[in-house]
Amino acid sequence: MEYLPVEVIGNILSRLCAARDVVIASATCRKWREACRNHLHSLSFNSTDWPVYRDLTTSRLEILITQTIFQTTGLQYLAIVMDDVDEFSAAPVIAWLMYTRETLRHLLYNVRTAPNVNILEKCGRQKLETLALAHNSITGVEPSYQKFPCLKSVTLSYVSISALDLSLLLTACPKIETLALVNPEIAMSDAQATMELSSPSLKSIYVEAISLDKFILEADSLKSLQLKDCTLELFELIGKGTLKHLRIDDVSVIHLDIGESTENLEIVDVSNFTIMWPKFYQMISRSSRLRRLRLWSVVFDDEDEIVDLETIAACFPHLSHLSLSYDLRDGLLPHGSQGSSRLENVVVLELGWTVISDIFSHWVAGLLERCSNLKKLVIHGVVSEAKTHEECYMLANFTSSIVRLMRKYMHVDVQFVYE
Repeated sequence: MEYLPVEVIGNILSRLCAARDVVIASATCRKWREACRNHLHSLSFNSTDWPVYRDLTTSRLEILITQTIFQTTGLQYLAIVMDDVDEFSAAPVIAWLMYTRETLRHLLYNVRTAPNVNILEKCGRQKLETLALAHNSITGVEPSYQKFPCLKSVTLSYVSISALDLSLLLTACPKIETLALVNPEIAMSDAQATMELSSPSLKSIYVEAISLDKFILEADSLKSLQLKDCTLELFELIGKGTLKHLRIDDVSVIHLDIGESTENLEIVDVSNFTIMWPKFYQMISRSSRLRRLRLWSVVFDDEDEIVDLETIAACFPHLSHLSLSYDLRDGLLPHGSQGSSRLENVVVLELGWTVISDIFSHWVAGLLERCSNLKKLVIHGVVSEAKTHEECYMLANFTSSIVRLMRKYMHVDVQFVYE
């Protein structure tokens, strides 16, 4: 080790990342201390890394972080994630940001500060590429002053911000590609909760736990859209048809519009969602490149609606991964098994039930006949702790029928996943 250049040692210490490990390693010798001081790039203070963090007082923790940061000269990655700390004082937080901002490229900070620190103001016009904030508030965004010329990824979790400031923040980030909003507190300027965001460079957006009347997103380069646990009256995507991945999980939305240009869609993943299937299908029907389709715990707005497998087979010729959950309603299946069209390219098939019945086995058999090149079958089921004799009998019959069925498809790998 003594023959390694000090720069290489600095890179090794940077891969440790955890502040406690770096400090212990730097005590090895004078050369390692020099590497830590001049060539350390990454430093992380995370309460999950070292339980002792939880036993320290807030002031002692602030001193410890300050001493460690001030012994470095070129930090590029700084993470301060203290789940058990109520809040830090503003003064040391400002000192950390001012000391590192000229070299910092990645900042993760999730501790409340009192009074609130304008982190955007401290880090603007610098080299920052990734910003992840939690449990803080953002106010008074000034795109003309708080520009982020290099910022590509922004994650805001439990952050208080107005709809206007969020829109201005995107304007201040001309190169932003990834935006994640997790349970944000969105302040509105009018009675109607409307948020309009626009970014020509945005490629991926993840939105979780948000409630709005209208959410309008204009993003000509968007490739990935994920909505989870949201309540929206209207969601509208305005773009140029670049969307490839669409994921919707536990979302309540009255009007969903992802645009007419959906030719590039490759993944559609919908779960815990109420839809009008004809309207939703019309929205994705032009997606001839679709490779993965998942409809899980989907409730149909019309009781007579079914997912037409014939149409799916015809419109999505490149489909390789199909996932459908089974929900018996009045003896009918929500996924029609009529017809004989083949799903030639499907190699992975995932099927699930909420309430087991004899029909499920017949449904599985019908789908296996359609998927002539299937390689893997995953069956998901819900198994309650307390079982009646009838339920046990039904499960035993299902198991026997699947064993008989799979003797016919020896080349297919079968897995069972029970909840």
